[in-house]
Amino acid sequence: MTLSINEKFIIETTQQLVRVDSTNPTLGAKNAGEGQIAAVIADLATGIGLEVTVQDVLPGRPNVVACLKGTGHGRSLMFNGHTDTVGIHGMVEPFSAGIRQGKLYGRGSQDMKASLAAMLGAAKAIVDAGISLSGDLILAFVIDEETMSEGSADLVQHFSADAAIVTEPTDLTITRAHRGFTWFEVETFGRAAHGSRFKEGIDANMHMGRFLAQLDKLEQELRARPPHPLVGPPSLHASMIKGGSEISTYAAHCLLTIERRTVPGETVASTKAELQAIIDHLAAEDENFKSTVNATFSREPFEVSQEAAIVRTLEQKVTDRLGQRPRHTGQSFWTDAALLAAAGMETVLIGPLGAGLHSAEEWVDVQSVIDLAAILADTAVEYCG
Repeated sequence: MTLSINEKFIIETTQQLVRVDSTNPTLGAKNAGEGQIAAVIADLATGIGLEVTVQDVLPGRPNVVACLKGTGHGRSLMFNGHTDTVGIHGMVEPFSAGIRQGKLYGRGSQDMKASLAAMLGAAKAIVDAGISLSGDLILAFVIDEETMSEGSADLVQHFSADAAIVTEPTDLTITRAHRGFTWFEVETFGRAAHGSRFKEGIDANMHMGRFLAQLDKLEQELRARPPHPLVGPPSLHASMIKGGSEISTYAAHCLLTIERRTVPGETVASTKAELQAIIDHLAAEDENFKSTVNATFSREPFEVSQEAAIVRTLEQKVTDRLGQRPRHTGQSFWTDAALLAAAGMETVLIGPLGAGLHSAEEWVDVQSVIDLAAILADTAVEYCG
């Protein structure tokens, strides 16, 4: 049976979602959060005929999970997208959802409310065609991806599928890998003393300077390593530094935060060992050098084989829709795909064309959203059976 994509529904749904302020409240005290957009999505999914669950992850910040139940004899598939956006600083009309020359503008238009509309549009096409899938199709609309990914972390405790498609913006390429990250805190310890008493004071800030000099060498070495074929080399940067108490006192303590971007195959332990090696080297040179390193938060990198069943199915449906085989890509940023893959779901990413993610002017290409909905629907019918 031929699937018909309701283009009007997809465009109007994208506009409706963009017009809802769902800025992540962790990023700003006045940000609206995901409560209102969750209610809109739940109504839309119910109207399509899906079985809807609304589940608070954080107070007033719910995930919405909509399910098209299968007959129980096929593979299950999850579409995953986040409902939160970053803030609107510098934007002129952040919630206009206006369309000009085939581009739909507004905060979250590409990242990633158009994808949410495409997910709903794909499910609607299957329902409208009267197709009974063998396996379940699960649409997960999750909170908080822009900060700590509390939404998908909670989702995998309650829902699962054989495979998942995360609809982050990929310009309709098939993304099979992305980098991860770990946040580290490095502390150096000195001895407070009056600024005139150099024989008594030990300067924790100066010691951190020695560490930073070696860290700079490590950063250059990381980027010179043979790159991962899809995501390139690993990297790091020194994010923030704080030390000392007043100008005429030797600093007793200095704190440095580091973000280490990881590639598939790297672990928290292996990256921490690189930093510990710097500390050990500096301590061997100077018995007064005291320092510690600790990982405070981490998200794993992600990679899926090009031979995975969901990747092969998706590639064929993209080819059928666009008339040419899609590129396989990697992304430098982190996504919820890593959490779904770690929970045992064969996971891949695809999303629409656009530009301006997190910037003052964000837009999504309307035709690519319609194409995405068709690709998702065809993939679900093929994969779920």
